[in-house]
Amino acid sequence: MTQNITIRTATSDDIGALDRVFQRSYTQLLAPDYPPSVLVTAVPVIGRAQPALVQSGLFYVAEIDGTLVGAGGWSLGPPGGRPGKRGEGHIRHVATDPAHVRKGVGRALLDHILLVARASGMAQMSCLSTRSARAFYADMGFHEQGDVIVPIGGVMEFPAIQMWRML
Repeated sequence: MTQNITIRTATSDDIGALDRVFQRSYTQLLAPDYPPSVLVTAVPVIGRAQPALVQSGLFYVAEIDGTLVGAGGWSLGPPGGRPGKRGEGHIRHVATDPAHVRKGVGRALLDHILLVARASGMAQMSCLSTRSARAFYADMGFHEQGDVIVPIGGVMEFPAIQMWRML
């Protein structure tokens, strides 16, 4: 059901709305797969928009009737500022407002991201998936490489799944 979903490039003016969507999404959607002790530390960090990513021109918002209901993007380099590999892009910070899950928002965003990445010369996309999003990425053609630990804000380690797909 993607008929009313509009995808556009994010701007700095979206940061407040992005923070609200990320906070709601991560607080509610990650709860079944992560203990409260992890979420209480991780959500305040991962639930904030990254200004450089938002301003990169490779980050997008999904709107329904002018309301921001999801977001996500990609980058040439992996999270953490490490150098990337030629032809490999990285899915970044994809989230859907819990009130709009299973309505095609995440799929519309990821389809758009993959289309733009392919047109930009990427041959493969990589992502660090939460446990909660593992099935979503698998449905979108991503394959698991294995469990990883992602350092979050220098204060904790967050369990995730490294995934990839060819374009």
